[in-house]
Amino acid sequence: MARLIWAVNSLTTQDDFLGGKIRIWQPRTGYRAGVDPVILAASVPAKPGQTVLELGCGVGVASLCLAARVPELQITGVEVQADYAALARRNGIENKHSFDVVTADLRALPTELRQRRFDHVIMNPPYFDRAAGTASDDTGKDIAFGGDTPLADWLDIGARRVGPRRFLTLIQRMERLPEILRALEGRLGSVIVRPISARSGRAPELFLLQARQEGKTPFRMAPPLVMHQGDTHQGDQESYCPEIAQVLRNGAALPIMP
Repeated sequence: MARLIWAVNSLTTQDDFLGGKIRIWQPRTGYRAGVDPVILAASVPAKPGQTVLELGCGVGVASLCLAARVPELQITGVEVQADYAALARRNGIENKHSFDVVTADLRALPTELRQRRFDHVIMNPPYFDRAAGTASDDTGKDIAFGGDTPLADWLDIGARRVGPRRFLTLIQRMERLPEILRALEGRLGSVIVRPISARSGRAPELFLLQARQEGKTPFRMAPPLVMHQGDTHQGDQESYCPEIAQVLRNGAALPIMP
């Protein structure tokens, strides 16, 4: 415990999310969670008392944002980096949310997890293909943005943990959509994709995707989610669209299919 306390005091910052509803310890340098896990959490159609598994939970931002919105969830996070997992546990305790964090590689989950299925599996997999890019000098950032686990493995592992008629929800870069759809084919159905654009009229860079175990509904593309008002960035003033501002400030829900 002494080492963790030293790390928190010296190498981390404590940041407000959801307008201060939760406060998160995260590394001062390296990978730092921003808006994306908050948007992911807002899009999960969880109900009180359900079970949630977050693969690659980092310091726990998505899971704890979801817990702040939906009471009495039983949330389990899996994180391969021990320092990040330790911060996630601390964040769960300090925010008074039930959050069981397992330090493990996705490809070597503990037996207890491999025997469970969940109402919701959520993930924010690394955005970049490690084989196609250059590694970061910061280990934490490199694993978060690239990692050494192929995206197909993330999806295979996630699909196996989704319970009957339950949901997998993720956020990812747009260029990886074909790869994800191929990996989910024959595994999960009722796929909905919602593109995310920085501003109206701009090509989307990210997307939310939701799929259902045993789902039969045909593929659907939801209207784009636009993050900012106006055509250009206007200095330091906030420009989030009202729907996004409600999510970031108040923890509002953000259905993938509005």
